[in-house]
Amino acid sequence: MIEVITTERIPIKLWLNDIESGALEQAKNVANLPFAFSHIAIMPDSHQGYGMPIGGVLAATDAIVPNAVGVDIGCGMCSLRTNIPVIDEDKLKRIMSSIRKSIPVGFRHHKEPQDLIWMPELHQNLPIVEQEYESATQQVGTLGGGNHFIEIQKGSDGFIWMMIHSGSRNIGFTVAGHYHDLAKKLNKQWFSEFIKDLAYFPSDTEEYHIYKAEMDYCIEFALSNRKLMMERVKEAFADAFPDVEFSHFINKPHNFASEEIHFGQTCIIHRKGATRARKDEFGMIPGSQGTSSFIVKGKGNPESFESCSHGAGRVMSRNQARKILDLKEVQKKLENKGIIHAVRNRSDLDEAPDSYKDINRVMELQKDLVDIEIELKPLAVVKG
Repeated sequence: MIEVITTERIPIKLWLNDIESGALEQAKNVANLPFAFSHIAIMPDSHQGYGMPIGGVLAATDAIVPNAVGVDIGCGMCSLRTNIPVIDEDKLKRIMSSIRKSIPVGFRHHKEPQDLIWMPELHQNLPIVEQEYESATQQVGTLGGGNHFIEIQKGSDGFIWMMIHSGSRNIGFTVAGHYHDLAKKLNKQWFSEFIKDLAYFPSDTEEYHIYKAEMDYCIEFALSNRKLMMERVKEAFADAFPDVEFSHFINKPHNFASEEIHFGQTCIIHRKGATRARKDEFGMIPGSQGTSSFIVKGKGNPESFESCSHGAGRVMSRNQARKILDLKEVQKKLENKGIIHAVRNRSDLDEAPDSYKDINRVMELQKDLVDIEIELKPLAVVKG
């Protein structure tokens, strides 16, 4: 921990010393929520979000805040190790070509519904999920856009790894938007004052339980989405390496809320762009398409509510990156590292390595939260 701010209703504990003003203002708003418990934890990759900063952790008693979960419910990462020690450029390009053919990216979906085994089971009281279910059958196993990625990596353990970052696609986005709007409407009826971007449902309301059930479904859907994409990546590897074996599957969401016990209190822990890091629990912290990612093991630090960063974190906005960065220079840097990258046009510069914080600095700032187990260097990247 780097700094503690004590000017608000509860303290804000920071794992960085250069938080941007907008993110700090949002952290203060969260700290002043009447149900916020103990303190707010801000991870080293934090930057301004919507309502609550990305990289923020909120412990709430008797309430849930849709915007403290985020619009991409269940977004997270999974990784898998192969038994392959070396991969040449020709096979790598062959694998990447197969991945691009089998996994839609951006706004694209599958042309046909996928096998329903990949859809989590429906149950009662899921009105928005039921409304979006049919279209979601064509979205499962798709990457999406923004900072979502599929990456082939070389591990410091001597093996080739694969990592996927994606979320709950339109079903999660629709659930998030519906319940944030509903919470705003109800908060206006129930309370004379509230922070509009942090509207919430008290735990004694029906809306609390329905939102939580729909959120939990979207978290399951996001995992299924990543698992199906991982199957397609495995198929691409098996086509190039018939004897390939896979192991060490890890899955970690970083936009979710869960009931946990901290400091003797049962509460709802909201992690928005933050990863759970219980003691000896494995996780992943990616850098950018030009820098290392890491397999980590949690230390279970109670001060962060057993959490750590979910990545490097942005150092400039998407529009800023597209205006400031030089396309040819960014491409040259990536190519000099031998990376099959995804910066093809100026519009891709928002995902250039220079638009992100220094991942090594971010890892240094959270040495009290996680231990690095394996360093993963990028070989080839598909971006949303």
